[in-house]
Parts: sequence; C-alpha cells; structure tokens
Amino acid sequence: MIRKALQEDIPRLKKITEACAKHMIAQGIFQWNEQYPSLAVFRNDIAQGNMYVYELNETIVGCVMLSFEKDAFYDSIAWLTPEKKHLYVHRLAVHPDFQGKGIAQKIMDYGEAYALQNDCLSVRLDTFSKNPRNNFFYQTRKYQRVGEVFFTLKSPHPFYCYEKVFDPLP
Repeated sequence: MIRKALQEDIPRLKKITEACAKHMIAQGIFQWNEQYPSLAVFRNDIAQGNMYVYELNETIVGCVMLSFEKDAFYDSIAWLTPEKKHLYVHRLAVHPDFQGKGIAQKIMDYGEAYALQNDCLSVRLDTFSKNPRNNFFYQTRKYQRVGEVFFTLKSPHPFYCYEKVFDPLP
C-alpha cells in the first residue's frame, strides 16, 4: 500500500535511507550517506505533502518524493517536453531487505499513474551515474537520458537526468 507520509514516519524513513546508503557504499556506490537524505529534508518533504511511503504488512519498507516543482539545478537540462506540468521524482528508496521484490516498480507505477491523473506531460528525475542498477531500472521503464547535473557536495561524478514522456491521448 502506498500512502502519504506522516511526520511520525520520519524515523523509519531515515532508517531505510541509511540502510540503502550502507548497502550502496558496500557496492562502491557513493550516492547517499549519513547526512543525506537528512531529517530536515524528510520534514520538508512531508510538510509539503510530497513524501509517500510503501507499506508491506503495516511496515514501511520504501519511500519516494513526488513533486510538481522543478528544482533550479534542472534549469540547464534540455528536457524533451516544453516547460508545462511535470512530475519530479526524488529520494526513491526501498530497504535492502526488501529489494528485488518489485517494490520500486510498484512505487514508480504509482508515481507515473499519479502524473497522468494530474495531466503531466512527463516524469522527470535524476540518478547517480555510478549506480548501474538504478540507471538500468529507469532505462527499462522507458526513461530517456537527457543530460546530467552535478552535486559537488555529494560526489564529483554526475547525476544523469531522465525523462519519460507520456504518449498524447487520442
């Protein structure tokens, strides 16, 4: 089940992302760490009504931030669609104990359906260039790589920007 996150979910969200960070670091992927995503980031996401959680047997095992607001760091990207209404995906995470069970697919299915219900032209996101699993995941979901951004406080390596354009309705 997917639902909007509540402030009381923050400790579990932090545990999930910390477990994901450790899991990625063990694979040589330095995308997240103890500082990011932070408690303040989660508080803001929830206050804005943009954080969603995936529950399995009443336990939160995944999350995602969905927003219609474009961050300024995307301004240099040559997106495939005009600047109208888009859904931006951030902080998709599934606890490592629950990865490989299709949960990320279900979370993205939800996000894409949410975008369509809200008349978005596309879904836009970025993922770390040195995370082959994430890049493959989005490519198999028909996301097209359109550019890259740098978050120098996180990594000297780029984050690839992706966009999935919805077919026009007949």
